[in-house]
Amino acid sequence: MIKFIASDLDGTLLDENKNLPEEIFDLIEKLSARGVLFSPASGRQYANLRKLFAPVADKVVFICENGALVKYREETLYCNPVDDADAEDAIRKIRALPHLYPMLCGTDFAYIENNEMPFFKYAMASYTNCKKVSDLIEVIGREDCCKIAVYDEIAAAENCIKVLPKRLPKLRTILSGFDWCDVSAPTANKGEAMRFIRSYFHFKKEECVSFGDHMNDYEMLLESGRAYVPENAYPPLKRMIRRTVPANNEGGVLTAIKKFLSGETL
Repeated sequence: MIKFIASDLDGTLLDENKNLPEEIFDLIEKLSARGVLFSPASGRQYANLRKLFAPVADKVVFICENGALVKYREETLYCNPVDDADAEDAIRKIRALPHLYPMLCGTDFAYIENNEMPFFKYAMASYTNCKKVSDLIEVIGREDCCKIAVYDEIAAAENCIKVLPKRLPKLRTILSGFDWCDVSAPTANKGEAMRFIRSYFHFKKEECVSFGDHMNDYEMLLESGRAYVPENAYPPLKRMIRRTVPANNEGGVLTAIKKFLSGETL
């Protein structure tokens, strides 16, 4: 029996214009009535996720910042932050590389120091609580650092993922989108968050389902009894997971949830 469903957002549940289908709220209500907990599992910050899911915010558990933070009914259940010294070292090394723009993602706010476009536009659009500061180093320590999001104006798979891991061996660098990489604590990922949630709510692995489209979803998919990727998923991930649902623009996650609610096999 399924008791927990987690879904990535960008590229998975959201359409190509980053719109959340309103139908998801009714489906979450129906899942909740059956005792099934839903989780938006994203690289986005908590403030942004809570705003997106405001109509059902108290009926979901939020996996935020690619698994570094788990929030439920306004309470922080789990946090796996980057060490302050490691965050400072990472910021300095990212700054030294061309075409890369860092964002320091705290538990409450995201901070940027660059105003170049389109980075500035993307940062302000994706992060509800986002502050422009003169120096990211100066804000380290104000709050736990969940991750450092890195915008790559070339392409993340072609540039930053090839150079950052060797420069930041103490941290985890992972692709999180076409032009984004995330730098986090070595054990921070959506899979660890999933494992924590399973323990906290007493779910078995086989009772969990997850959906994701990129490499930052990989560990979460492995920690689920049933894992699916949309047809538009990053090709290497698609080859590894193999089970698919229709593309995000075709409402693949919604289709799968409806099948579950109607008693069909996913």
